Amino acid sequence: MQNLPNPLVLDIGSNDGTQLKHYKELGCNVLGVESAPHAVEIAIANGIPTEEVFFNSDSARKINLKFNLINASGVFFHLEELHSVCEGVKFALDSEGVFIVQFIYMKTMQDNVAFDQIYHEHLLYYTLTTLSTLLEIHGLEIFDSNLSTIHGGSMIAYVSHPGKFKKTSRLKSYLEDEIKNCTNEKKRYKDFAIQAQQLKEKTLGWFDGMSEKNKLVYGLGAPVKGNTLINYFGLKKENLQYLIERNPLRQGLFSPGAHIPLLLEEEISVSPDAYFVLAWNFKSEILQRHANDVIRGIEFYFPIDPM
Repeated sequence: MQNLPNPLVLDIGSNDGTQLKHYKELGCNVLGVESAPHAVEIAIANGIPTEEVFFNSDSARKINLKFNLINASGVFFHLEELHSVCEGVKFALDSEGVFIVQFIYMKTMQDNVAFDQIYHEHLLYYTLTTLSTLLEIHGLEIFDSNLSTIHGGSMIAYVSHPGKFKKTSRLKSYLEDEIKNCTNEKKRYKDFAIQAQQLKEKTLGWFDGMSEKNKLVYGLGAPVKGNTLINYFGLKKENLQYLIERNPLRQGLFSPGAHIPLLLEEEISVSPDAYFVLAWNFKSEILQRHANDVIRGIEFYFPIDPM
């Protein structure tokens, strides 16, 4: 890309255009595709051209441009028009172009027993093997990949038209690791279910211990995946008096199912003895921000320990 005078970049699910802003600053010509009207308004106001539409084969043909780079971050596990989107990428990708897709990695979910990342918004869960199978159906191939720590383990796959780039040794290593760990075999998923049950028993044992000692426990963070944990574990307000949040948009809300009230950090009047950390994927940041609380003896319990 850096050898091209003005590369053309497309972001699928571009939201308010934050990522495309950086590409634009590098001199790229950019276009966002986003279905949420308010996000589109913000992007356009910030100078990021954005189409208010769902990306699929039809919208790709209406846009009718060939892009040097197409990006899809945190999009592919939400797709309902899965094959149409792949057809659209194939059509819109320049002959020498690269498609970058980032997704929560199923193997890392298995390794971390991060079953809480399974919820209604996530329709699909990928390994490199399964994503490769999907893309090959539509005449695309993965030539490189990289594992990131974001969301507790996300894979970034680099995709092109077949044969355009040599497949890297690290891609081959990840694929071999999937075979070695039986990542795509039915037994591995059965083991995953057993491990989730064991994690539930371990966590409820921790809560029993807190209750016996009359310890006050708050939940830390209120991510969507946190509701999977809360409801699968059967936690109630008796276990978690509050869920503590930083996002002001969540002030005064309650968790679905368990109906645990949310408080903003500045609304805390009594410090807890322990935090049950629902936003576990931000472990290092949380422990850094709460270093003084750790010194004071407040426990931070991570039901899932990220990679």
